[in-house]
Amino acid sequence: MKKKIIVIINLVLLGGAGLFADTISLEDVRTLALTNSRSLAKYSMSIRSSLLDEKTQLYAVLPSVSAGYSASMSYLDKNWGFVNPVDTLSAGMDFSVTQKIFEGGKNTIQRAISKISTESVRNEAMAEYFNVMDSADNAFYAVLEAAATLEAEESSLQTVLASLTIAEVRQANGMINQGDFLKAMADREARENSRNQARRNLSLNMTKLRALTGITGTIEPEQINFGAYENLIQFLADITDDEADAMYDRFWKVLAESNPSLTRAALNSRRAEYNFSLTKRDYLPVISATIFSTGVSYSAAGKFGSSSGGGITIRGSIPVDFWIMNNRIEKSRIARDSSALDFISAEINLETDLQSALLNLLAYSGSVLTSRRSLEYTEKHFEYVGERYRLSQSSISDLNDATTLLINSRNSHIKACYGFLQSLSRLRSLGAVDDENKLINLLMNNQ
Repeated sequence: MKKKIIVIINLVLLGGAGLFADTISLEDVRTLALTNSRSLAKYSMSIRSSLLDEKTQLYAVLPSVSAGYSASMSYLDKNWGFVNPVDTLSAGMDFSVTQKIFEGGKNTIQRAISKISTESVRNEAMAEYFNVMDSADNAFYAVLEAAATLEAEESSLQTVLASLTIAEVRQANGMINQGDFLKAMADREARENSRNQARRNLSLNMTKLRALTGITGTIEPEQINFGAYENLIQFLADITDDEADAMYDRFWKVLAESNPSLTRAALNSRRAEYNFSLTKRDYLPVISATIFSTGVSYSAAGKFGSSSGGGITIRGSIPVDFWIMNNRIEKSRIARDSSALDFISAEINLETDLQSALLNLLAYSGSVLTSRRSLEYTEKHFEYVGERYRLSQSSISDLNDATTLLINSRNSHIKACYGFLQSLSRLRSLGAVDDENKLINLLMNNQ
């Protein structure tokens, strides 16, 4: 935590001086996104407000202290005649201390409800914390993916331009027909359009990253070291069905204990149960004792006076309108049952989310390896066709097909790599696992 605070201070102090003119790491983006998040700031206020509610319930068991004052004057007597208001002046002050002795356990239940509300808000804040982290990761990866795609499109365009130069020479010498030359021109326009679209995507994703982090200057994301994930990718790509089932069970145990959304649903169910119990206790009386009371008074006629005392006052209420009371209890019962159903739905949704996240991670792991091998074969194929084209043994169409296959293979590999990282980030958010090494060990079942 101290390290994160130091990072934040450095970013604030150096951000205006062009700190990110070189590179910005994923950890820096996460820290800035958390710092810049208005939703997290609002949750912080909500937690403080909920803690104040807890204190209010705590104060309710303490003696109630009250003080009051009054003053009055009249300008008409009972016969509707005018009188001097000063002659009718009367004033008084009173002070009392009252302690509730019995209220049917309502305050205890209300305090429990307040604590549950605070814990629920904390879990909402925790869920939002990981949502912001997930958004930061996705925005960072999206920029890197768009940059890699643009680089691939630029490379493809340069290849098409080089082949067009050869085609122009051959067309001038009558070595190719007009149709093949027009095909080369069309390929160039298509590649330029793809390159321009890639530029647009990079600019758009960069804008989103700036908005998330609050950075207004140039952002150059630090490249991801995919080699650090090689062992994990290999493990997940070769995983058996039994190992996948065991992985799901491990993660479900973690989610059942730490997933903020599931915990919040459980807390809401408990709160509804307490509210139901609280409503039923409206039948019980409230007993309070006046520990001390005193007062002074003044009147124009009787001058000063005082009074003091103490005693026990029993106050109870017996509802006569039972239909209204039963209606309130029934509404509380419905709310309790509805919260129980919400908890079941939260469990089912979380199971679906976990299965989806794991399946995506496994699928992208396999895609990383297969797309990598496909790219290697495609690059060799392209070199072979390119050499034949230079020797006039392949046509423009052959070279275009090889170029299209190459760019598609590159883009597939890029998508698989960053899809893997995004799936890993999603899994971390579901499990509320802040440490990536812990997440990887959990996936590989390393103790």
